[in-house]
Amino acid sequence: SRMKKKLLVDVDCGVDDAQAIMLALAAPNVELLGITCVHGNTTVENVCKNTLRVLQACNRLEIPVFKGAAKPLLGNTISAGHFHGYDGLGDAPDPNAPGLDMVQEEAAVSAMLRIINENPGEVSLVATAPLTNLALAVRMDPSFPSKLRGLYIMGGNTESRGNTTVCGEFNFTADPEAAYVVLRDYGCPTYLACWEFTCSSKLSWEFCDAWLAQDTDKARFMAKIFQHSMDASKSSRFQKEFVGGSGFISCDSYAMAAAVDDSFVLESTCYPVSVELTGTHTRGMMVLDTVGFLKTASKVFIINKVDMQKFEQMMMAALK
Repeated sequence: SRMKKKLLVDVDCGVDDAQAIMLALAAPNVELLGITCVHGNTTVENVCKNTLRVLQACNRLEIPVFKGAAKPLLGNTISAGHFHGYDGLGDAPDPNAPGLDMVQEEAAVSAMLRIINENPGEVSLVATAPLTNLALAVRMDPSFPSKLRGLYIMGGNTESRGNTTVCGEFNFTADPEAAYVVLRDYGCPTYLACWEFTCSSKLSWEFCDAWLAQDTDKARFMAKIFQHSMDASKSSRFQKEFVGGSGFISCDSYAMAAAVDDSFVLESTCYPVSVELTGTHTRGMMVLDTVGFLKTASKVFIINKVDMQKFEQMMMAALK
């Protein structure tokens, strides 16, 4: 019996976070220790509700859900309502949604610190949201990153192609200071699934149709919450945004798949990275140093190529 992989997941539960959570829950070798919630695709209250809805759809409400930061370290929250729906899950009604009384009393950041301290060196942290909770955690306990097995982030960009501002990817732009702190202060092995990589690793809409056509409650739940962003994906605005043509991009699922299965990442490059905080057009943009000018920055693994066949299998399993 192989040792189970222990994961802690930090989400701003929109539709692709939901897909990533379901992918992890379906993986036989994974133990999900908890889900921490943060502002992002929608308000942190909605994120908590959405996370509980996903767990309910998977019959896994025993997994603890913790409420975290409601806004970025500085500045105002930005909304992704035009893509994920205003509630973050496609505005699909759910009369049987679990109530917020099911969220744990303990705050997300203290839960993160506690869970990692209880399992030092054993837990991979998967962050599919603005990095506010992670920045607060390393501020509270600077030794926190050294106790992680690894960190897997969906966020940032490598070619300054934006999807939120001209040069900024959503998760980093939603809290640039937090992204800056995390990339600087997390010395553990760190893997980034960046925006352009997810665009170049699309699944086909044909796959998506077959994926949602599975005769299960999970697939019906996904079809319901996913309709809004599927429609948005096919609109002219998003066709411009998506690099390299049309298709189904489950951004957060790439970071999750990398955490779930070590053999999923086929090629990565290791570079120092940072985040621009003050540029007129570039605030929130990830800075990738291919030469070695950034002496202080931590090096991260930028995921370039993954096993798409494995990805399709993991995605299919998520809705079985």
